[in-house]
Amino acid sequence: MTAVVGARMLDGVRQWLAANGTEPTPARVAEALRAQGRILGDAEVLGAAEQLRSELVGAGPLEPLLADPSVTDVLVSAPDRVWVDRGGGLELTQVSFRDPAAVRRLAQRLAAVAGRRLDDARPWVDARLPDGTRLHAVLPPVAVGSTCLSLRVVRPRAFTLAELVAAGTVPPGGERVLRRLLDARLSYLVSGGTGSGKTTLLSTLLGLVGPGERIVLAEDSAELRPDHPHVVRLESRPANQEGAGCVGLDDLVRQALRMRPDRLVVGEVRGAEVVHLLAALNTGHEGGCGTVHANAAADVPARLEALGTAAGLDRAALHSQLASALSVVLHLVRDRAGRRRIAEVQVLERAPSGLVATVPALRWGERGFVRERGWPRLSALFAERGAGA
Repeated sequence: MTAVVGARMLDGVRQWLAANGTEPTPARVAEALRAQGRILGDAEVLGAAEQLRSELVGAGPLEPLLADPSVTDVLVSAPDRVWVDRGGGLELTQVSFRDPAAVRRLAQRLAAVAGRRLDDARPWVDARLPDGTRLHAVLPPVAVGSTCLSLRVVRPRAFTLAELVAAGTVPPGGERVLRRLLDARLSYLVSGGTGSGKTTLLSTLLGLVGPGERIVLAEDSAELRPDHPHVVRLESRPANQEGAGCVGLDDLVRQALRMRPDRLVVGEVRGAEVVHLLAALNTGHEGGCGTVHANAAADVPARLEALGTAAGLDRAALHSQLASALSVVLHLVRDRAGRRRIAEVQVLERAPSGLVATVPALRWGERGFVRERGWPRLSALFAERGAGA
């Protein structure tokens, strides 16, 4: 189709449609082509119409990639450098744009769809598209050479625990430990780096919560998709162009506490909301959870300490609350082959110094979790809460 309907002809059709204020239907595209003195067959007209539709209302050349159910991320770093992640690491695709201007137009149009501004005065955007896809874009000259576009696809359903076991994220037999964790209503965090599968695992675990429980989610971007009958979603909101109307995660956590949650969930703990979350978990809200960026499970207390200090909570108070608020950290890693897995499960314990540290309880093994020195502590927590073996 592109050999017959080239870029110049498509530009002419686009201009004709804009001048006449019409939608790119096949009939209108045929009329626009005739206006340029070109008579094409039905297949060529339909192909031109589909290409124009994807450019005007879809994701342009990226649309086939986003429609692929195996793709989790689409990254554009230059017109001819379009990458995807299908779970096995980044792959360079054959998809390309005509020029840097085409990448910029797509980024700006997607930002407009999300209700956000993207121009020279505001050269980056972080937003969510109507279908849930996470959009991030940076324009030149901040992005050197070409507009950089990142799209993270949010799939319409969560994976089942059996699917995570089959994929290797959960080791054989590991599902029993995770079910006991939920049955015991222990508060936990899922930690890991970017793209390690934190949101995927948390969505799956929330789907295992009893159907009679009410889950209230507080997220910066609505990415969690638990398969559960009673989920309330709260999403933060940036300030408008006048600088008013900002709703932060800390605001959402405060509101969530007034909504009778059985499980309070913070999609990603990364700011002042840590203070309200720890306070909530210390006042009867058992089974709360969330995700946090960390290089290792052992780094989680320090990460929370840094967030709490920035929010005005001193170190001693933070560790005092942390000791009774959180019990378990599930840490995910992504190996060099791109495979995501639960590398370790650690329990939190308070040292004589008053500071909280993590203790390894389980680590990844090809045949199942391998027990570490913290396992008796984790097993005792399960037993105290009536979560059987």
